[in-house]
Amino acid sequence: MKFGIIAGNGRFPVLALETARKEGHECVAFAIREEAAPEVEKAAARSHWISLGDLTRLIDLCHQEGITQIMMAGQVKHTKIFSAIRPDWRLAKLLATVATKNTDSLIGALQKVLSDEGVNLVDSTLLLKSLLAPEGAITKRRLDSGELRDAEYGRRIAHMLASMDLGQSVAIADRACVALEAMEGTDAMLRRAASLVEGKPLRLVKASSRRRHLLFDVPVIGPGTIDVMVVTGTTALVVDAGRTLMLDREILVDKANAAKIAIAGMGALEKE
Repeated sequence: MKFGIIAGNGRFPVLALETARKEGHECVAFAIREEAAPEVEKAAARSHWISLGDLTRLIDLCHQEGITQIMMAGQVKHTKIFSAIRPDWRLAKLLATVATKNTDSLIGALQKVLSDEGVNLVDSTLLLKSLLAPEGAITKRRLDSGELRDAEYGRRIAHMLASMDLGQSVAIADRACVALEAMEGTDAMLRRAASLVEGKPLRLVKASSRRRHLLFDVPVIGPGTIDVMVVTGTTALVVDAGRTLMLDREILVDKANAAKIAIAGMGALEKE
């Protein structure tokens, strides 16, 4: 099959492109100049570099390449919306139509514009289902009783946060919510939380939105997540099973095991 991939930052788009190539799919990368890594070019059948504001060029290139299915892979920092990047006329029109500049509103509007042009946004994990977190213990060390209580408490908060399209992660210590993620991202949120607890162990809980699809904004963890957890004294990580991507899983788990960090995937919350 032939896919287009809008490539943001991180390993997600590179892994998606490499997997597509191994499975015999033809993938064209539309690499966001302000975000994507150069490795995207090597992994794609063809690549085009576009600015974050170039919606018209993206659509024209999709038509030129014969792309009718496109997926989003990799993060685009929400703060870019408030940067000096200048939107083209089509993106400016889109931004003027949304009531709020949160992820659901922005990507929902983008999805409609693409669909009107014959380009369908598809599941961003379509090529990486094997990397979705399983349910249960992922590391050698399991959550202890205190971490489990914090995780159960934190999951309810994290899911409320995600359902409001504000962020995906919370930092918990001793059944108290220390910090909520917003635009700064998980790593910065954890560092902020560590500055508030005076050495008390933290637990990181990541939640996916309650939307049924995985078209965008899929929670992602990787080896870098573990690095920040070690620095901030975070002893456990809990994610939504089947809805969280684990990038470079072997390295991630090895790092967590070496640091005696517990990682677990949990199923749907009651009353979800």
